[in-house]
Amino acid sequence: MKSVSLHTLGCKLNYSETSAIAKSFSSKGFYLKQYGEPSDVFVLNTCSVTENADKECRQIIRSIIRNNPDTYVIVTGCYAQLQPYDIAKIEGVDLVLGINEKFKLFDYIDNYEKKDYSCVYRTESEHATEFDEAFSADTDSRTRAFLKIQDGCNYKCSFCTIPKARGKSRSLALYKVTENAKRIIDSGYREIVLTGVNTGDYSYSDPENNLNHELIDVLTELEKLNIDRIRVSSIEPNLVSDGIIDFAKSSGKFCNHFHIPMQSGDNEILKMMRRRYAREFYRDLIYRLVDEIPGVGIGADVITGFPGETDEHFQNTFEFIESLPVSYLHVFSYSERKNTDAVLFQGKTDVRDRKVRSEKLRKLSDKKRFDFYSEFIGTEQPVLFESRKSDGFFEGLTTNYIRVKADSNLNPGISENSIIRVRLDSTDGIKPVFSNAVSEVYS
Repeated sequence: MKSVSLHTLGCKLNYSETSAIAKSFSSKGFYLKQYGEPSDVFVLNTCSVTENADKECRQIIRSIIRNNPDTYVIVTGCYAQLQPYDIAKIEGVDLVLGINEKFKLFDYIDNYEKKDYSCVYRTESEHATEFDEAFSADTDSRTRAFLKIQDGCNYKCSFCTIPKARGKSRSLALYKVTENAKRIIDSGYREIVLTGVNTGDYSYSDPENNLNHELIDVLTELEKLNIDRIRVSSIEPNLVSDGIIDFAKSSGKFCNHFHIPMQSGDNEILKMMRRRYAREFYRDLIYRLVDEIPGVGIGADVITGFPGETDEHFQNTFEFIESLPVSYLHVFSYSERKNTDAVLFQGKTDVRDRKVRSEKLRKLSDKKRFDFYSEFIGTEQPVLFESRKSDGFFEGLTTNYIRVKADSNLNPGISENSIIRVRLDSTDGIKPVFSNAVSEVYS
């Protein structure tokens, strides 16, 4: 029996797609091995959001080939779509597949013998019209499953390569979303995380019933199913509709947690980025969520060092974030990407300044997380626990995205995939909140 190992870089959407690829190998009789174990075939699903992602991709490929020179190496994903021939030049790579080809990889393989050359199969992203279904488990647990409902992006942010890597926005039919959700539920998962390139842009036309389904319709249908929790991985601020907010307020299953990309807190930079909102809109949205949804956790993406970002622009962003009741940040240093408009912008920010600014925002994120976690110390919260760690502790998440750690020896009621109401006892804002008291176990 031939074996395969797979590895994923990047977003949760990539993880869900790697899971689908793994299932296709299993259906062909392959034995699935862990990443790093010697295998007959190795598949790397890549990301290309930043230069660091590209660099990590190249490092992993070379490491796999160095440690297991006979493995048949397949590289796919966003980096493979954007720069296939750069990857093909890496000695030992056998097959490079673009966005249209990665779910049809067995159509491009005659055998798994190493050759002296790389084969590249990649069509332009504008021809990516199909929707490839995918859902997966979290990387280290069987508690949360990531369900792909949308792919591609019609936005034209000046810094982003993803529309070129993924093609135009397209969505999975609503009935197929519910079918996949039922499969997830039947497998025992208790939380479904909806994911996509631009998840909030979900839109599927149902000509038979003369209907156009949007994200709120997906949420409404999932609410009817036997699932404990529903979460949206990320949603653009201009797509957080009144209907979604009202649903979040009334639903017994929708997690009181939003991840809403910000990118900058300065209007001039936002305009250069071609974002679809001003800082005032973002501010009003955040305060509305906090006012209307009890205990809501809100995360944000921020890019530092964008071309033309002066010290004043950065200070505007820093002070803007400091004033907002967000609970954590994902901070990215701007990375020049080929075929984006921002590459041609004047006022390139020194790399050292990008790093300094990113570090300042990461420290601000630590403070925001500490303040948010501290609000809930002494309260009781339901936690969905994951598998036990090697130190004997279980970790899990509250609905509002607080990571909690509990000693299994002191809490014999905790088990993998259990939802347990615990008291949150202490935090430093960086490590998971510690809990040593179980109050109630939910079946």
